[in-house]
Amino acid sequence: MKKYLIVIIAISTLLVSSCADFLNIRTEASMPTSGMDYTKVENVFQPVSAAYASMRLSEGRAFNYISVMGVPSDDDDKGSTETDGIETKELDLFTYGPTNGHIDAMWVHFYDIVSAANYAIESMPKFEENFSDATALATVAACGGEAKVIRAYAYFNLVRMFGAVPKIDRTMTAQELGNLAPTSVEGMYDFIYQDLDEAIEVLPESFAEKGRYNKYTAMALKSKVALYRKDWNEAAANADAVIASGKFALEPEFLNAFSIEGEYGKESLMEIGSDDLGQVSGSAPLCYYGFIQGPRSNQPSSMQGWGFKVPSQKLVNFLTERGDMERLAVTVLKRGENTPYGDLILESCPNPYYNGKVCTPSATNTFTNNSYGLDHNMRLIRYAEVLLIYAEALVEGAVIESASGMSADAALNMVRERVGLSAVGATRESIWEERRAELAMEDDRFFDLVRTGQAATVLASKGFKAGVNEVFPTPSNQIQINTGLVKTPGYTY
Repeated sequence: MKKYLIVIIAISTLLVSSCADFLNIRTEASMPTSGMDYTKVENVFQPVSAAYASMRLSEGRAFNYISVMGVPSDDDDKGSTETDGIETKELDLFTYGPTNGHIDAMWVHFYDIVSAANYAIESMPKFEENFSDATALATVAACGGEAKVIRAYAYFNLVRMFGAVPKIDRTMTAQELGNLAPTSVEGMYDFIYQDLDEAIEVLPESFAEKGRYNKYTAMALKSKVALYRKDWNEAAANADAVIASGKFALEPEFLNAFSIEGEYGKESLMEIGSDDLGQVSGSAPLCYYGFIQGPRSNQPSSMQGWGFKVPSQKLVNFLTERGDMERLAVTVLKRGENTPYGDLILESCPNPYYNGKVCTPSATNTFTNNSYGLDHNMRLIRYAEVLLIYAEALVEGAVIESASGMSADAALNMVRERVGLSAVGATRESIWEERRAELAMEDDRFFDLVRTGQAATVLASKGFKAGVNEVFPTPSNQIQINTGLVKTPGYTY
């Protein structure tokens, strides 16, 4: 097995003696309906494991996710074929409304994560009351912290997508959920901060098992949330703490940041894992995010996917014109050419470009006939982004007592130097441009354009309507379920 899976599978019996023990898994993201023994410390991680697994489920990490989080960007095109993916095309052209199925699915997905995290958080006091040993109590506290990071991540995305949303912070009755009004954006940001601050207090700097969300994951996520809140001091302070720890660094080669070998590596702060467990079929904790973006109609079948969310010509031109050739070679797979791993993308594929950041070598694509990208971990936060957050916060006026001693120029140029670009001065515009290049195809571009006030100009040619499309509409399905919700202004219900 290529990596530890304790953090990404829901397990029926948690035995930490060997990696092989984690093969005994339940249905993804499920919890036992009865029989949980709260007196056993080895059971503490079970509900947290289910919360991790809920992040990876295909309902939220495949077609729906790329359609909502990526395709509206100017650097991402719908892909596939002209007639395929009608609702994805609506998101590409900003003609979607509150009945769009992808938008509804993302609402459900992130609230499912919230629900799983709430269950885990509420389980911790039941364990805690049975323990007196300091080590066991620390385990309970840390697991509760992980669940709060997961909940904060889910709510951050809900706020980015929808603005004001209902806050569900505990198990609620059907009656409560059926008449729950949204909490303001600022109120939700306060709640996310609270979750992350409490997690930072109790999480260790690292876990023995790779991929579990630790203290620095929480700090990195808080720095990113603060960026969207324009809370420059918090953004800088939390990014600075990650930098000053000395525990993270950029991969020497840009490709390594997205390779199977680079998973849970020194650049990784937050990932969603995917693994075929060394099998060719059967049950495995898979994330279909990469597969959905694989080259359509390519051969052999192990080197093909659905071909959605592809790099736009605009992105290719941008990287080319700035001489960003290493990023271009990794980010953009061109039909008629080989991938960085030596596999051919046929000239007959329908799209000129495909997302290279989710590419996996044919030698690893053995799970099924169509297995492209199934061994690819989804990167959520990389150290490169932490450096850019730090630089942007300083340029925007953050005043902190820096533990790292790094300047905005140094942080920005560390990211540039990794891909062979010369040093530049850190300005708002140079950092925004670097984020675009460094994080291309990683599903932040649309939200960056909105938060920086550029969306109305940059996305006008795609159909973006200022004052409307900064947020997605609260789905009609959800308004029927919850009478406390309100219709999003500017959309036709």
